[in-house]
Amino acid sequence: MKRRNFMQQSVLAGASLLTANRLSAANVSPADNAPFHLNYAIHDGMFENSAGKSFVDQIKYAYDLGFRSIEDNGMMGRSIDEQKKIGDTLAKLGMSMGVFVVTSDNWHWRTSLTSGKQEWTDKMIKDCKIAVEVAKRCNAKWMTVVPGNYERSLPIDFQTANVITALRKGAEILEPHGLVMVLEALSDNPDLFLRHTDQTVMVCKAVNSPACKFLFDMYHMQRNEGNIINNLDAAWDEIGYLQIGDNPGRNEPTTGEMNYKNIFKHIYHKGYKGILGMEHGKSIDGKEGELALVKAYRLSDDFA
Repeated sequence: MKRRNFMQQSVLAGASLLTANRLSAANVSPADNAPFHLNYAIHDGMFENSAGKSFVDQIKYAYDLGFRSIEDNGMMGRSIDEQKKIGDTLAKLGMSMGVFVVTSDNWHWRTSLTSGKQEWTDKMIKDCKIAVEVAKRCNAKWMTVVPGNYERSLPIDFQTANVITALRKGAEILEPHGLVMVLEALSDNPDLFLRHTDQTVMVCKAVNSPACKFLFDMYHMQRNEGNIINNLDAAWDEIGYLQIGDNPGRNEPTTGEMNYKNIFKHIYHKGYKGILGMEHGKSIDGKEGELALVKAYRLSDDFA
């Protein structure tokens, strides 16, 4: 711990010297680089026009703008060296790693855990074991799990029981390491099994492990059911991670119908200390769009 603290202090001191130059190049005032009230997590590509293609360079650039976390759905697909490099960069800057997806071949988009077939459970167990090692390299705690599509040949309660049984096996692998799978309810297509707040909370409670919580993606929940603030409150004890995206369009806050300033204020005053993943696109292309994104977060985060 002493060595890590020393490294963080040294790099933070150096980062302050670099901030003015980077922000000047981005046409952002140094006064705008304070950390946000909430812990928003960028993803790869979000600042590539301003910082270049390197994710590590984008992370450093985002730090200068006040962001303190990242998330990376594709972390398991990166090389071991990349995973370590990203983890080392986060540690030096005092930043946090958000979610990555527990999958090595995109299996979660097909019929899977709902079927009760041993091959799918075995696949998940294998990927959870790999995810433990990935998490060590990039300093991660949370990882996204999607149960997959409906198994139309089975009644819904049997499918639910199959999902719970499989997730318990995954939780047994992750829990001893202090890791947490977060279940994401999605809106991408009608074949997806996990779609609603009440359904996801029920599954989490049935798994009954601190290693299984709810990833409440506000974009998907707005599309599936709306009533965001009330549903956040109802699911609060089972929420382990939050994600952002305005609707329609799945872009930055202020570009759609969702009042993220009120939502963020509500989350902040509930005492949320976790990460909010910026899992969305940009409404404007190029550097201009990246600056617009930062401005949108500054406006939405200004609720004091």
